[in-house]
Amino acid sequence: MICTSIQHKTLDEILELLQSGRIEMAEIRLDLCPLDLDEIETLFSISDVPLIATCRLADQDAEQKLLKAVEVGAKYLDLEVEAPSWLGRNLRQACQKYGTVLIRSFHDFKGTPSRAILLSMLERCRNYGGEVAKIVTTAQSEADVERIMELYEDALPGTLVAFCMGEEGRESRLEALAKGAPFSYASLGEDDATAPGQWTTSKMMEAVYGERKMIAPPAPVRMPASKSFAQRAIIFAALAEGTSTLSGYSPCGDSISAIEVARSLGASVEEKGDELIIKGIGALPGKLSLKEVHTGESGLLTRLMIPLLSVLNSGPVRVTGEKTLLKRPLSGAHDIMASFGVRLYPEGAQAGRDADCCLPLSVGCPLIPGRAELSGKGGSQLLSGLLAALPLCDDRSMLYVTEPRSIPYLFITMDVLRKFGIQIGSEMEGDEDFLENNDWSRCTGMSFKIRGGQRYYPADFAIEGDWSGAAPFLAAAAIFGEVEVEGLDTESLQADISIMDILMDAGASMSQLDGKTPTTGALHIRRAPLNAFDTDLNNCPDLFPIVAVLAAFCPGESHILGVERLRHKETDRAAAIAEMLENMGVPVDIVEDEMTVAGMSLTQRLLCGKLLKGGRFTSHGDHRMVMALKLAELGAESPVEIDDTACVAKSFPGFLELFSSLSAR
Repeated sequence: MICTSIQHKTLDEILELLQSGRIEMAEIRLDLCPLDLDEIETLFSISDVPLIATCRLADQDAEQKLLKAVEVGAKYLDLEVEAPSWLGRNLRQACQKYGTVLIRSFHDFKGTPSRAILLSMLERCRNYGGEVAKIVTTAQSEADVERIMELYEDALPGTLVAFCMGEEGRESRLEALAKGAPFSYASLGEDDATAPGQWTTSKMMEAVYGERKMIAPPAPVRMPASKSFAQRAIIFAALAEGTSTLSGYSPCGDSISAIEVARSLGASVEEKGDELIIKGIGALPGKLSLKEVHTGESGLLTRLMIPLLSVLNSGPVRVTGEKTLLKRPLSGAHDIMASFGVRLYPEGAQAGRDADCCLPLSVGCPLIPGRAELSGKGGSQLLSGLLAALPLCDDRSMLYVTEPRSIPYLFITMDVLRKFGIQIGSEMEGDEDFLENNDWSRCTGMSFKIRGGQRYYPADFAIEGDWSGAAPFLAAAAIFGEVEVEGLDTESLQADISIMDILMDAGASMSQLDGKTPTTGALHIRRAPLNAFDTDLNNCPDLFPIVAVLAAFCPGESHILGVERLRHKETDRAAAIAEMLENMGVPVDIVEDEMTVAGMSLTQRLLCGKLLKGGRFTSHGDHRMVMALKLAELGAESPVEIDDTACVAKSFPGFLELFSSLSAR
């Protein structure tokens, strides 16, 4: 990225510059800008533009100014490596506390020392706490520039900013970005240069981006309803005795399938704008006489209904589906349902087999309450179905789940059940790290206490916006510009809210705009220097395609756990992601449950001619792959043609039109 050095400007002048859209990142010279502590607090607390706070040590108030900037939100702090050890220690501790990236910098305004001295300075910057080392010297010759550029061979991607001052070093400021520097410095204008040989921001922008524009939609983009919440709410409302009103609804393939299932149970469903008015059946065990239920292409709906039908129906009922669902095995379904006395009867070539089966199949009955220990490795959806069905039985039940996966989705199920009057007690087990940090990936077991004889009651509430659908928009902003997204609950139980943490770990700039409630505000994501990251997506596998594309634009190697959870989605999603990235020229490796993606920044890709490769790609009929391919296209050298985009309607019918509004080629 291009960092504009700002000096000799008042607070109002700086804010006007940051809001002008001309600057993507800025260095604030606190020793040269006439800002008091209150003005520093205002500047660094309200700006979404990534800011570097720096102040030469000759300023007697340097420590106060820098500490204030860190405390209120500076993205970076630049501290000279010559700073006294006590000052370095204090500022380093502040950076660690407030999440500011510490830059330790070395400047030589007279010349460029030997390679040995440069390497020792680089090591010194690292030893003094620099997450980014900044080595800037004065070039007297081409050989000086070459010595500086060689430093990139000894640095991890994104951890070094090294270039030369002076006219001899002018091109090194641009070459630094091509070598992998997270940013390089430019000036507002010819008369504002902070050192000889500095480019102006406008000229460097032209050299890096040419005619490419960063995305910046004129209006906020609003997310559709979460199908995870909507499907659960529709089915549970159908089971209630009375009328429920669900607001904030927006249709998608899976939610429409849930409405059709609700109607097949005997519920009345009326759509009025963004409201669903559902008159339920007052569900009781064994009172239905259904012959067949069709669950569309929804894996969640299928797994919710298998346990529910086994308790609601008076006899075996056939469950059918369509498209990719017919090829997706119901992992562990036989064993899980058998634990409560229910037999599944697969059809056709599957008949008589007890291994993982696919639709169509028949579900036996009745569901017998009791105690069971079940494996959660196959996911949470069938367990959610049991949590919805067992409270209707006459007696209590106890579930103990080992190796639970997709834990947030179980919390969503219990949260929506609670709205309809169903109470379930739960406890989680884990090691010390889990207990201290609530790290769901370290959870080793979950137990559920379920009282029998409960009934569903009607409820009125708003369906949350969809974090899964928001992920490609948020990632697009982090890589290619900025986006304001509305309709998301930042206190949501949805697993895919993890995209916020992932983007923050990757270095994106993020802020929440005020609203009366968590869902009435907006989330603003802005491009910033990105870095490689490690994440575990076992609890949120739907994020994997988007996160993998994000990793392709993060310098270095990113490591993503959760590959095994992808094998039986709409396609073998792990293989599909690897195929997509490899065909686009991105190195990717899969070892057991981990995918490693080798990334480069957008700036480096542009300067090195290494944008992603376009061409013809297959979505494998997977809506998440369509979203990932459209995200990747924003950073491709030519258009990406997708064989099947209609499948995106499964979760987000308006995605293609809304996402195309971001494109600014």
